[in-house]
Amino acid sequence: MTFQAYINSKNITKYQLSKISGVPKTTVIDICSGKSSLEKCSARTIQQLAKALDCSMEFIMSLDPAKAEYDSKTGLPYNDEYLERGLPPYLQISLEAMKESWEMIDSGKKDLHWDLTWCDLNSDINVAEVEQEISSEQAWYLRKKYLRMERDDD
Repeated sequence: MTFQAYINSKNITKYQLSKISGVPKTTVIDICSGKSSLEKCSARTIQQLAKALDCSMEFIMSLDPAKAEYDSKTGLPYNDEYLERGLPPYLQISLEAMKESWEMIDSGKKDLHWDLTWCDLNSDINVAEVEQEISSEQAWYLRKKYLRMERDDD
């Protein structure tokens, strides 16, 4: 089980966990997305998370899914799919709708609601980024993959 899956099972948001534990929200987001590893967290951070989640520090450490290969320069996994972890439920719903819409379009069929689906997803990504439920890096990854947008600086 991943750390994100565990906090989901406790029906707690990353924001709530941050407030209860005292661990910065950005740290919680980075752990959930896989950008930061629990193994690299301080004992104090692990202790705060364990206390807030009412479990042992050992259990928290067992949740780390460090199975990907990492770039030695950046410390990030080679596979960008870690950026799709820990997404809020409303964003996951919008992503699924956009996937279905793209499948129709790419197969040559018409989707009369494609523009609405695209706008809904774009809006949900923006809201999640502004509310700091996802990082800017995650937001741009989702925009590129699902909205087929490009950044000016790419």
